Amino acid sequence: MAETKHYDLIVIGGGPGGYVGAIRAAQMGMKVACIERDKLGGVCLNWGCIPTKALLHNAEVYMEAIRHGADLGIEIDPKAVKLNWEKVIGRSRGITTQLNSGIAFLFKKNKIDHIQGHARILSGKTAAGPCKVQVGKAVGTYYAGTGEGADQVVTADRILIATGAAPRQLPFAANDGKVIIGSADAMTLPKRPESMVIIGSGAIGMEFAYFYNAFGTKVTVIEMQDRILPVEDDDISAAALKSFTAQGIQFRLGQVTKAIDKGANGATVTIVDAKDEKKSEKLDAEVVLVAIGVQGRTDGLFDPALGIRMEKGHVWTDFKDKPRPTYQTSVPGIYAIGDVIGPPWLAHVASEEAVACVERMKGHDVPGVNYAAIPGCTYCNPQVASVGMTERDAKAKGIQYKVGKYPFKAHGKAIAVGATEGLVKIIVGQYGEIIGGHIFGTDASELIGEICLGIAMEGLAEDIIHTVHAHPTMHEAIHEAALATEGRVIHG
Repeated sequence: MAETKHYDLIVIGGGPGGYVGAIRAAQMGMKVACIERDKLGGVCLNWGCIPTKALLHNAEVYMEAIRHGADLGIEIDPKAVKLNWEKVIGRSRGITTQLNSGIAFLFKKNKIDHIQGHARILSGKTAAGPCKVQVGKAVGTYYAGTGEGADQVVTADRILIATGAAPRQLPFAANDGKVIIGSADAMTLPKRPESMVIIGSGAIGMEFAYFYNAFGTKVTVIEMQDRILPVEDDDISAAALKSFTAQGIQFRLGQVTKAIDKGANGATVTIVDAKDEKKSEKLDAEVVLVAIGVQGRTDGLFDPALGIRMEKGHVWTDFKDKPRPTYQTSVPGIYAIGDVIGPPWLAHVASEEAVACVERMKGHDVPGVNYAAIPGCTYCNPQVASVGMTERDAKAKGIQYKVGKYPFKAHGKAIAVGATEGLVKIIVGQYGEIIGGHIFGTDASELIGEICLGIAMEGLAEDIIHTVHAHPTMHEAIHEAALATEGRVIHG
């Protein structure tokens, strides 16, 4: 076993929470080690945010050229277009390799020790000594893994857990990576399937539905709620359903998956009506993608004697109990951030929580994460982006509110670039304060930032109204929606 090393901080997990926290801690003079069982960058860089966006960009280019090229005066014979699936997938994987090496460079630049292996926390900080972590060989899969052996033991004054989350699986149909797959498998299928059933219409389900449908796969999405993208505002869900149905994606709403039976040519999925189980349907598909959410990744992470508090499959911290949380767990000296502590399961939240956590370790009085102003985005095309309250939220809380909506079909820049699907919706409180923003349309994930800033600064719709927006831009749609909250929309 290697000689024990001591650090000011050990970060477990090298994803967007872990590596950002490690770098910020090192910037403040802390001696830092980061333990990662797989590739630096975590799920986001290797199997999530970044590679999926590369795949989705391929789909957007393909759809624009094949389906809409004639409208732009670029006539392409679809029968003459050759699709190189290996390159479609290969480009995505190449991007992750490039970014992996970038994080390794940043670790070296900031004098952070990168330890490869599976971490097992043996103890927190006690009067008898510091926190203690055993590192062994990582075994298992992307979905679940532990460690074996004990290559070394490292100690630290503090530990920051940033192990992220793993996709949830159906209890009656475990992923096999070929017929029943998860999101990571969907990024590397060796050939494009002719048909696919996707269980779940959240962000992950809809992104893959768009991607595979664009390249010609027959896609059917099953959703137990009565709308797709169920966390989004009702107007956005309705607009998205209309748009993606027109693109050729089929939907079964208000349906629950009861069984998946594998056969020689794929699988048969049995679904039943959520309100009447006597009503059932069977769907055949070459591949079934399970996209029903995630759960905290803690397999083999804690020694049983540690006694760390868990809640609903996630590590408990004080982030929901304090206005300025430290992200301390129930064990002294051990902190946790990101997906492993529960929703919202977003890479940018993990990064900001990590920075706030390590800065507070050093005694800095920082504002921290504004959970009321966190954007959520779905990168299909048209895109979906939202921040703050939906109308459902406002009604449930009894808040007086007004709504301003503006459709892209009336918007000059949208018409010019052929991106007229969708709308911008802004929700304001009784004093005109911005409490929610929702966008369905091209570049929604870029446009939402203005509304995020408005909420973070406790701004009013009037502040957006009196901000001059460049013409012609898609951003002018935000200005029009703000005007609409006061019944003053110009171009709608």
